[in-house]
Amino acid sequence: MALAEFLQQLDDLASAADQAFGSAGDSDSLEAARVEYLGAKQGRLKAVQKQMGRVDPGDRRSAGMRFNQVKQQIEAAFQAATERLADGGSTVQQGAHFDHSLPGTPLRVGRLHPITQTIEELKDIMGRLGFSAAEGPEIEDQWHNFEALNIPHEHPARDPLDNFYLSSAEKTTGDTPLLLRSQTSTVQIRVMENTPPPVRIISLGRVYRPDTADATHYPMFHQMEGLLIDRQVTMADLKSVLRLFAASYLGGDVHIRFRPSFFPFTEPSVEVDYHWNDQWIEFGGAGMVDPNVLQAVGYDPEEVIGFAFGLGVERLCMRRHRINDIREFYKNDVRFLHQF
Repeated sequence: MALAEFLQQLDDLASAADQAFGSAGDSDSLEAARVEYLGAKQGRLKAVQKQMGRVDPGDRRSAGMRFNQVKQQIEAAFQAATERLADGGSTVQQGAHFDHSLPGTPLRVGRLHPITQTIEELKDIMGRLGFSAAEGPEIEDQWHNFEALNIPHEHPARDPLDNFYLSSAEKTTGDTPLLLRSQTSTVQIRVMENTPPPVRIISLGRVYRPDTADATHYPMFHQMEGLLIDRQVTMADLKSVLRLFAASYLGGDVHIRFRPSFFPFTEPSVEVDYHWNDQWIEFGGAGMVDPNVLQAVGYDPEEVIGFAFGLGVERLCMRRHRINDIREFYKNDVRFLHQF
């Protein structure tokens, strides 16, 4: 056997022994390692010693010296492991020290997006006011997105430049193309078509309009729309619900005011402002449901009446957290999202 081959066996044995003794966590595992490496009959050190007779006679002196060094190194590793276990039983290798008083390594825990947090809070607030949450498809036909909401064909809201129409032939119903919904009022229509009055719901979700992305506009955003259909519903009920909602979400004594406006699906229609932080801020649109909308879903406007309102979820979240650019919500910047 060549001297180099014998020395390599000794080096491999020393490395394996050091690892085995260093990782021994109790007296049983340490004893097993001792028998494996230092056993008088079948230990691995004893087996390598027997190989010394195969080394060339001229190299045996060097081989013997290196063998004695390795033997002392393995015995020292065994002694160190014995003392380590006697001192406290730590499984850390010799030379390292584990401080049990140090805090553990913190884990990075994810959290809900601020828009999702806002939606969940809105559901909770409106749920306490008696409104249940309803959802609907984001790809809509023109009946639910326009016609049932009293928006005629010539209305500018149906302009192709103001909507995301789906042009492929597979995405059509008859001759009218489908589109990404431009408002969550479509959910209200679907609920009323399948539910007899009274109805008391909120519809939340994504809506799509081809707006240029800037600090206050984005092609995709979220809406919360409320609908209450019953007998003897008045504008006073609408104002009370919005005042209670604003006070619950923003806190304090929030004042609400109505400004006359126009929407095809409500009559009369109003813009809603709320007074917060010493200033009047636009809240959203609202009004009494137009009789044409009630007739479109099969309700008798002589028997039932109701109100509807629509609010921007991003706008509410921005006001709550004093965010001045809607685009921050969709940059996926963890540094920004981690604040909420």
